[in-house]
Amino acid sequence: MNPNRPTRPAGRTARIRRTRRWIARRRTALASSALRGAAYATGAGIVGLGFYQQQL
Repeated sequence: MNPNRPTRPAGRTARIRRTRRWIARRRTALASSALRGAAYATGAGIVGLGFYQQQL
């Protein structure tokens, strides 16, 4: 450890650790939601295309 560098208080280190965990959890939820949205959009597009081709 560098003696010239000030150390962080324990509370601040814990807060940073909690914040990083919270962001990691939200990142997973966001990726899951985006994947689900893409699946719904793909399905709706395929159904819409099928109906459109029947009208031709």
